[in-house]
Amino acid sequence: MHQDLFQSPDYYQLDELLTEEHRLVRASVREWVKKAVSPVIDDYCQRAAFPTHILRELGELGCFGPTIPAAYGGGGLDYISYGLMMQELERGDSGVRSTASVQGSLVMHPIFAYGSDEQKARFLPKMATGEIMGCFGLTEPDFGSNPAGMLTYFDDDGDHILLNGAKMWISNAPFADIALVWAKNPEGKVRGVIVERGMEGFSTPETHNKWSLRASATGELVMDNVRVPKTNILPLASGLKAPLSCLSSARYGIAWGAIGAAMDCYDTALRYAKERVQFGRPIAGFQLIQKKLAEMITDITKAQLLNWRLGVLRNEDKATPEQISMAKRNACETATHIAREARQILGAMGISGEYPIMRHMMNLESVITYEGTHEIHLLITGMDITGQNAFS
Repeated sequence: MHQDLFQSPDYYQLDELLTEEHRLVRASVREWVKKAVSPVIDDYCQRAAFPTHILRELGELGCFGPTIPAAYGGGGLDYISYGLMMQELERGDSGVRSTASVQGSLVMHPIFAYGSDEQKARFLPKMATGEIMGCFGLTEPDFGSNPAGMLTYFDDDGDHILLNGAKMWISNAPFADIALVWAKNPEGKVRGVIVERGMEGFSTPETHNKWSLRASATGELVMDNVRVPKTNILPLASGLKAPLSCLSSARYGIAWGAIGAAMDCYDTALRYAKERVQFGRPIAGFQLIQKKLAEMITDITKAQLLNWRLGVLRNEDKATPEQISMAKRNACETATHIAREARQILGAMGISGEYPIMRHMMNLESVITYEGTHEIHLLITGMDITGQNAFS
């Protein structure tokens, strides 16, 4: 059984910037990951299966909607606590963090921000415990980076609507109890609709043959004349601004999460370099290995500082979507590079399931693309600093 010996790098003593509550939150999630995720995740990854038995434990740990007020079952925590949770979950596996991100940022957050009192009372407490799991339906087969072009739509049907369309690359879809589907109303305005498992015409076929996020449940959402009560439409969400605000929340979590994966790769490579002997001494003593390790810890430290500052801004309600885009892009680029460098330090052992590096490397190929591709986030920054729109 895999023994998790992870020690968190903190080269600039960032822990001094954290509150005692922040450190306690991080410690509880880190301990749980070491006990519940690390020993089993490689087996689930090899089998391309998601460990559904951990869902209730994630709920008990407070990882579902931690920033949602306690009145609705959330933790009422700040955004640095949320970031640290996502960092520790992705340090275990990107698929586990994805499940928590989708549940909290992409389903609970919009229900809390844009839902009716009845919707909030009905869904949020059960989602916080993991009794109800959700997924977020925005991406379509022909529309990813351009969600405005979506084809999913609904027609009026008295007290109900008739929903038609398809979404793909949807995390949690195969086991989700509810799907928050974004669709155009008869006037062409984007609205959020809560579709419930069991509604006639609604199916969630699983996506197979993935080389990335193998320990994550991914699927499609297929809506064929699904009759949904109008009380399941989010009353305060109208237009693309609502789903895009949810993505900002999720991207914030990814910025922290991807660095968790980078930290795990660095820690693994550092420990291996100290133990692996070639030419009569540990390879950690060779200049080229030290160059790789020194650059890794430098890049991790820069990303940690960027994320912490973004967390402070988010707590003060000052963080812009463009700042979040920068942090998401930076974290993903940093993590993918560190994973590849760490794999090289381990040589052939780097591709083995005995170590987490190759699994992280494959996962990060999805993380660098989903919720805004690497190129899209670059252009978001470009548009922000130049005032020129490169998208049209």
